[in-house]
Parts: sequence; structure tokens; C-alpha cells
Amino acid sequence: MVTQSFARAIAEAEQIIRSAPHVQTEQDLAEGLDYLAGSIKACLHMAWAYQRDFPFFARSTGPYTKLGLDNPDTLYFHAYLRDDAEYVVTGRRGTTADLSFQVMNGDYSPARSPDSLTAFDDREIQIAPDGSFELRFGPPKPNPGPNYFALPPGSAMLIVREVFSDWDTERPGEIRIHRADTLGSAPPPPTAEQIAKRYEVAGRMLVARLRTFLAFPQWHYLNLPVNTMTEPRPTPGGLATQYSSVGHYDLDDEEVMVITVPAAAKSDAPYQGFQLGSMWYISLDYINHQTSLTADQARIDPDGMIRYVVSERDPGLANWIERTGHRRGFLQIRWQRLSRELKADDGPTVEIMPFDELPRRLPYYEQQRVTPQEWAARIAARQSAVARRMLG
Repeated sequence: MVTQSFARAIAEAEQIIRSAPHVQTEQDLAEGLDYLAGSIKACLHMAWAYQRDFPFFARSTGPYTKLGLDNPDTLYFHAYLRDDAEYVVTGRRGTTADLSFQVMNGDYSPARSPDSLTAFDDREIQIAPDGSFELRFGPPKPNPGPNYFALPPGSAMLIVREVFSDWDTERPGEIRIHRADTLGSAPPPPTAEQIAKRYEVAGRMLVARLRTFLAFPQWHYLNLPVNTMTEPRPTPGGLATQYSSVGHYDLDDEEVMVITVPAAAKSDAPYQGFQLGSMWYISLDYINHQTSLTADQARIDPDGMIRYVVSERDPGLANWIERTGHRRGFLQIRWQRLSRELKADDGPTVEIMPFDELPRRLPYYEQQRVTPQEWAARIAARQSAVARRMLG
């Protein structure tokens, strides 16, 4: 049976989910099984997208194929490369807060993160007045000219990120890729043997994916003191112009976490966003719940600070970040397209308080109040924006 190897991998993957150390409730298991379904879909997609001679951009993650604490504000695309071939990337710049490119030397594994070989944003490329651009990635050569980026040895994957700060007004651009010497020709049709190989690859990818992103938080999050966040720092394995502050939380339903952080100047960081993640190391439901906020979506206090209120109970505040039943989880702030290094005082402070003390202890409490009708409008705007973005 061609699919037998993949079926065995699914059974192994389900056992990984069921035996994960944080699974304590039926909700934990149900979310894990849902995460498994999205991972199955994603791995089949990625195995069939492995076309280094006739490449195309595939959606790396999305609302139903989550991994790696995916950013709710980002569209992720990837294409596979050979380091000895030349590739042409054409497109049109949208109006998003950031557009970035990154070349990696492989994929994540349970033992290591891949190396970032090249990373830059669109400030380093020439873009025509109409927003169109053409980039070339290939072997090093003398006098390559503008918009040519040498592929270091081992280059295997090109990742493109479009990052939204204002979900309502910003629009995605266009992006395409082809290998310079195969445009106009066609690949041979796949054989049954090649299809069997793809199922086998998808199965290995599935098991590795789940093991990796159960191990990854242990490296970067769970060894930190609970209910704290780090100073801003370059994101491990991430973009050269991205910093992040991370942590993990453990709160009961009568506790509130207030995270206070300066609203970054647009000239310093056009994108600043905060999100929660589940113990599966994926984003919470950001479509139907406010589990994330960008600086443009948040209500900034008169002193220039953003105060996120993380709680299970509804405090009736604009910057409420919904836990959606997750007593434990991950915290992350990202700053992108930076024009300067961030310091400790650019980062967050964290305070835990009883829910009932919010009116007394939260600065500018009254200015943060929202009615149920205003809250429903905020959720409706999220739902509409994500639906529009997914059609882009």
C-alpha cells in the first residue's frame, strides 16, 4: 500500500499528542488532536510542494495549519531551493507594515533549529514606483547588480513574510518564484514510486514536526521563571530586523496578568504585536477571540504605554487578551522592521493581581472601558479582516 507509511506515521503522531506532558484535560487533548489534523494537512501540502526545479510559494502556516507559535499578523510563504541554481522572485509590494525574506539551510528538527543564512526586509531591495520588484537568488557571482542575493552553501528554503499591523487598512501584495532556467518548460509527470516517496516524506515530516515543537518551547520558554517576560532580544533563528520578548504564564481564573510596554514609535518599529500561545506552541484562536493585539489595534494610554490585560474573565477593557480556557500558555511580543537596537526599557513589565483589583490598580482604567456592543464590533472586525486576508 502506497499510503501505509503515512498511516503508520499518523498513528505514531497521535501517540505523541496523547502522551504530551502538558495534556491534563479533555480540552488539552481535543486541541492536540485538532493540531494533529492541521499538521497532517500541512505535511501533505509541503511534501507535494517540494519542487526545487519548478518551485512555487506555498502557505507555510495559517489558521488551520498552525505551527511554531505562528504570528496572527503574518502571512507566511516558503519555496524550496537548490544552492547551485538561480531563482527569480517577482511581485508587487502591498501596504503591509513589513515584507521580509529569509534563506534557511533546512527545516526545524527535534534536535536543532535551522540556520538563517540570509535575512533582509524590503528596505534592501529596489522597488519600482508602481510597487513591482524582481529579485534573483543564486550562486555567488562577480558584479551581480542590484536585487541579486547570493545563496550560501546549503541554502534549502526561501521564506517570505508579510506582516500586518492594521488589519483593516493594510493589504497584501503579490509574490511569485521560478527557476531561471526552467521557466517555459514542464516537469515530467510523477511516477507511482515518486508518489510513494512523497507519502513517506510527509510521514517523517509529520512526526518530526510534532516532536520538534514540543521540544522547542523547552529550549526558549519553559526554563524562564513563570509569569515573567524577557527583555527585548534578537529572535533566535529569526530575522535580523526582529526582536522579541517571551515568557510563559500560569494563572487561575481569579488572577490577571497586566503586561505594560511602551508603544514603539513607527519610525523605530512599524510593527509591534503581542500574542498568546497554547502549550502546543501554536497561536490561540485569533479570529473569533482577541488573543493578540498589534500596536495599531491596541488602545494606547495617555502616557504612551500599552497595557495588555491577560485574563479568563472579561474585564470589559479594550486591551483584554482572552485566555480562552488556557490556564497555561506562552507569551510573545515582536517588534519588526527595526531601525535601532532595543533596550531593556523598550520591553515589558509584568504584574499579577486579583481580578477584582483591576479598577483600583490599572492606570487609566476608565479610558480603557468598552461596552459589550463595542467588544462585539472588535471581534467582528477581526473576523472580517482575516477572511479578507485569506483571499489575498
